[in-house]
Amino acid sequence: MYLDQKKKEEIFGQYGKSNSDTGSAESQIALFSYRISHLTEHLKANRKDYTTARSLTKLVGKRRALLNYLYAHDIERYRAIVKALGLRR
Repeated sequence: MYLDQKKKEEIFGQYGKSNSDTGSAESQIALFSYRISHLTEHLKANRKDYTTARSLTKLVGKRRALLNYLYAHDIERYRAIVKALGLRR
């Protein structure tokens, strides 16, 4: 499995407040970004997998909603997570 407990703890430890910080917007955005990159690679090899394509679209929407929340409530946290994940060019 591509996303096991150790990988989640690593992502939460790097972008959240601690290894068990699963609720902060930054940690959720980082987790969604990891899952989005994995699904993108899957769809490059399996372009007719429409169920995965729909799941990818939903994940991108969830990440966008969290980014919009951060942008509206705390612009510094928004800028920090965007820079850390390299989401903008």
